[in-house]
This record gives sequence, C-alpha cells and structure tokens, in this order.
Amino acid sequence: MLNYAITFLLIALIAGILGFGVVAGTAAYIAKVLFVIFLVLFLASLFRSKKN
Repeated sequence: MLNYAITFLLIALIAGILGFGVVAGTAAYIAKVLFVIFLVLFLASLFRSKKN
C-alpha cells in the first residue's frame, strides 16, 4: 500500500514538473488517499498486536 502511495507521489511530481496539472493533481490526490489508508491499517495492526 505504501509503495503505491509513493509511486503515485512520484507520478504527481513528474507530471507537475512537465506541466500536466490535471494529471499531477489526480495522482497527488490518489497518493494522499492511499497514504491515509496505509496509516489507518498500520495503526490498526499496531493496536491488534498489543492486545495479544
């Protein structure tokens, strides 16, 4: 999940440098969403492992 977020972040950076604003914005938004999902799953796994 984190790999996908980093990949979309890199796509957004490259597209932004090349002037593709819509592609950069969309890729950045997808990267943010994937990163938030990663954080939620990571924290859930941390709390689950503490209980056992």
